[in-house]
Amino acid sequence: MAWSTTTTTTRSPQVPCMFIFGDSLVDNGNNDQLLTISRANYPPYGIDFAQGSSGRFSNGRTLADVLAQLLGFRDFIPSYALAQSSSILKGLNYASGASGIRDETGNNLNLYNLGARKFAIIGVGQIGCIPYELARMNNRNEKNHCNEEINRAISIYNNGLIKMIDRFNNGELPGANFVYVNTYESSKDVAGNATSYGFEVLDKGCCGVGRNNGQITCLPFQQPCPDRSKYLFWDAFHPTEAANVIYARKAFGSTDLSEVYPMNIKQLASCV
Repeated sequence: MAWSTTTTTTRSPQVPCMFIFGDSLVDNGNNDQLLTISRANYPPYGIDFAQGSSGRFSNGRTLADVLAQLLGFRDFIPSYALAQSSSILKGLNYASGASGIRDETGNNLNLYNLGARKFAIIGVGQIGCIPYELARMNNRNEKNHCNEEINRAISIYNNGLIKMIDRFNNGELPGANFVYVNTYESSKDVAGNATSYGFEVLDKGCCGVGRNNGQITCLPFQQPCPDRSKYLFWDAFHPTEAANVIYARKAFGSTDLSEVYPMNIKQLASCV
């Protein structure tokens, strides 16, 4: 099935809102206005994306973008940096390139003291009613409604997951709706069955600098490979949109617990 860079669904989303935490694998523009070299708001990033160079570290959609489509959202989940109050109730994307759980993560890339890492170190226990706080809504009815929606939200993380799963199993996060998406295991499957997935190039980036285009990310206005669908990697660190679609489909519907734990996102959505 071919995917476009915009959604065409007319159905209602399977969950009311979705929150995304992580690094450049799912960043959708939070770093664009930060003084950091960990940015992707220039061509050829976004060469296959309808919004162009939006800050996504890929030629097209990220894993989080495709998951939002699979969950039935009509639009992509907005970035924290650019979200309007009217759209916040469907969720936010806090992911930021070079971020991590530890405070020192990405210090070599961030020139600004508050750096990119600040977006991804918010734990589940700190979420509360994020849309209410961000929109600074004063209407208590809105706040109550928001709290109800957050209780049914899905949160996607792509770092620090093992500690979160331990906390969940220890009963510290009894209401957390999350899944562990193991893209490493998915990558092994894709690499081992490259032909069946349509990939021809597994050991070289479509765009980048250095050995196998794998030492530095894409330079501004660099000419990428002509057929991105044949490449597993877009640049030195990030998958192509073609790979992200496969990983998202696995996260959404895989029954392999080594890839998605403790259940897939489709099952999780049916429970909230």
